Amino acid sequence: MAELALVGDALSALLADIYPLKSECIALTDAPGRVLAEDVSAQLDVPGFDNSAMDGYALRAVDAGKRLPVSQRIAAGVLATPLAPGTCARIFTGGEIPPGADCVVMQERVERDGDAASVPANIPAGDNIRQRGRDVQTGAILLTAGTRLEAAALGHLAGQGVVKVDVRQRPKVALLSTGDEIVDPGKPLAPGQLYNSNRPMLKRLLENFGAEVVSLVSVPDDFAQTVALLQQAAEDADVVVSTGGVSVGEEDHVKAALEQLGELNLWRLAIRPGKPLALGRLPNSGGEARFVGLPGNPVSSFVGAWLFLRPLIGALLASPALASLPEITACAGFATSTGPRQHYMRVQLRFTPEGARAEAFEDQNSGVLSTCITANAFAVIPPDAQVKEGDQVRCLWLDG
Repeated sequence: MAELALVGDALSALLADIYPLKSECIALTDAPGRVLAEDVSAQLDVPGFDNSAMDGYALRAVDAGKRLPVSQRIAAGVLATPLAPGTCARIFTGGEIPPGADCVVMQERVERDGDAASVPANIPAGDNIRQRGRDVQTGAILLTAGTRLEAAALGHLAGQGVVKVDVRQRPKVALLSTGDEIVDPGKPLAPGQLYNSNRPMLKRLLENFGAEVVSLVSVPDDFAQTVALLQQAAEDADVVVSTGGVSVGEEDHVKAALEQLGELNLWRLAIRPGKPLALGRLPNSGGEARFVGLPGNPVSSFVGAWLFLRPLIGALLASPALASLPEITACAGFATSTGPRQHYMRVQLRFTPEGARAEAFEDQNSGVLSTCITANAFAVIPPDAQVKEGDQVRCLWLDG
């Protein structure tokens, strides 16, 4: 029997000779979740002028402790005029600091009497002023290539007046479900059939990883049709993902079809769950598509998607944030032992004053998909290991 491959070797085979996809220019309003293809430099200081951090009174610090005439009123968006010596200005949050003023006193500390205001003493220069360029300075790198454009990054770009942005094209994925026993929800189940839980689960994961699922295909237990559908999927997509059909059964045709059409780089992994997994390449008119054959077991597919599809999509997007899962060392809230395969246990990480604690779900059977709903990490238990409660374990944070 062939030796089982290690996860690291499988990833190396999967990501070998990967090149980022081309870029495209799109509207910022269409860019949520997309990945920057180029660095973006700041064209403006942020803020663009000294402004007040609160409602209050702008004055010269040397005039603190005096009763000062109020010489102007400055709301946000109003052009300030130079502050007359020996006066103060009524100012509101975001209002421009008038030339000559160097501090702001919050309104709660000021006694207003008609057109004059008594301000407290010992107000330091710069107090309650947001200096020009405090957040961003013109010419600085605003965002680097590979950044995923989520809420704050989109706001950062909009603050520069950006309306269009260069992003990586989304990897196109063809998602194939194999097996006559797999039925789409909504259809009646015959004896021995199962509803297709992998398809919606993997589609959502792939979209969260930054891919575009361009086709959803059901593949019957027939070798010729498996070959034809794999070939068509390779023409439609950058990545072809299948579920099921990669084991050793007489009706498991995907592995043989892949070997006929293209190249099988690796088959069967030393992991639990998810041993039957195929990685390879399928030729197409544009070059080749990467192939990932996940097990039909939904829990194994879930684990395999995080371990292999996420870094593959990250490499195609040239996104360091997607290249690997964040690692957290946690205190084991469980005891376990492993055999010859590395175990990826579904756990909940809880963060306490004493540090992170990993609580494992009692039933780690690969058929229990319900544990994946609330799991927020995988505890990685090496082969042939004994873990006692309280031991330190390496965990992969499921951050998307």
